[in-house]
Amino acid sequence: MTEFNDTHADPAPREFTGKHMLFIMLGFFGIIISVNVGMAVLASSTWTGLVVKNSYVASQQFNGHLVASRLQEKLGWQGTLSYKNGAVEFTLLDSESRPINLDMASVKIGRPAFEQKDQTIVLVKTGAGTYRADVALEEGPWAFSLHAKMGDQPYRLETRIDVSAAEASKSGN
Repeated sequence: MTEFNDTHADPAPREFTGKHMLFIMLGFFGIIISVNVGMAVLASSTWTGLVVKNSYVASQQFNGHLVASRLQEKLGWQGTLSYKNGAVEFTLLDSESRPINLDMASVKIGRPAFEQKDQTIVLVKTGAGTYRADVALEEGPWAFSLHAKMGDQPYRLETRIDVSAAEASKSGN
């Protein structure tokens, strides 16, 4: 009969101590806290949360904006805003496709939900009903808010344009 030698037997199981539990809890909560801090830093660096400076004043002006919008629709003006070759171009035609000569036209340009790159530029008349301004924009989405005026008649146009890599390189970025 062969004698059984138990020299290769499994060692005694290791004991789970309070130190083990402490390290597990510290690791778990450390990961949770670091992810939350990272998300908070990213969120606060990209958007201030400010939509309007004074919500009460904005609410009082809302009905006026609705009336102006309805008047603009009745006029039948057709505005076209584009970004090409490193420039913002705007064309405005009346309901019979005749060019409209404005007293002034400006456009506020910015990244959606990111106020740090906002800029307002004045458009210069380049022809009948046509206005233009050179501006360098990076690749990606941009929000355009055009404000124009002919006499006491305002004109507004809001649009978003996705600037392609090719357009961004033409504008010098």
